[in-house]
Amino acid sequence: MERKKILLIEDEVKLARFVELELRYEGYDVAVCHDGRDGLKQATEENFDMLLLDLMLPGLNGIEICRRVRKFSGIPIIMLTAKDEVMDKVAGLDSGADDYLTKPFAIEELLARMRVAFKHATAGNPNKMILEVQGLQIDTDKRLVTVDDQVVDLTKKEYELLLYLVQNKNIVLSREQILNEVWGYSYIGETNVVDVYIRYLRSKIDEAFDRKYIHTIRGVGYYVKDE
Repeated sequence: MERKKILLIEDEVKLARFVELELRYEGYDVAVCHDGRDGLKQATEENFDMLLLDLMLPGLNGIEICRRVRKFSGIPIIMLTAKDEVMDKVAGLDSGADDYLTKPFAIEELLARMRVAFKHATAGNPNKMILEVQGLQIDTDKRLVTVDDQVVDLTKKEYELLLYLVQNKNIVLSREQILNEVWGYSYIGETNVVDVYIRYLRSKIDEAFDRKYIHTIRGVGYYVKDE
């Protein structure tokens, strides 16, 4: 069985190290960040099976990280915090967390909460589906892309862009629509990032398999055409 990958964002170094070692002993792969912005960047750029998230963090707090992660991922999120106020718990859950564990906690309780969260995540995902266009398949549950059964290695953002295009196949999407949906309404940066990532996808899919998946409507935007 493939080892589940956990991202732990916790600024208490000793606690983070303790939790990391315990999780590794239980068979998990663990990545650790001590800063909120660094943690969000890692959560955005890599694929994880679960996020363990402290509430009070330098750089960016856990509530905001949770909100932003929920814009692109439905992975289980458990918040770890020293705060035990009801409103803090409510805020954490309202931001998209699946569970809330107050420090200090027993590692056995964390492991139990993780097992429950994984069970709920796999019990029934209504968004689970296989999307297909001309031999290209996207397994949204596994976040896996294949062309003629060959796996295509995509970054997280490349995957999200391709998924959005395929979900809206035969519909021309403007750069602004793509930017808002894939990068988020609060994204601040060059709008040509869409064109750059379209080139990345074409290199890995269209050119690699000698097919025309992504079409351009000059001055308007892009679309995936289903013959």
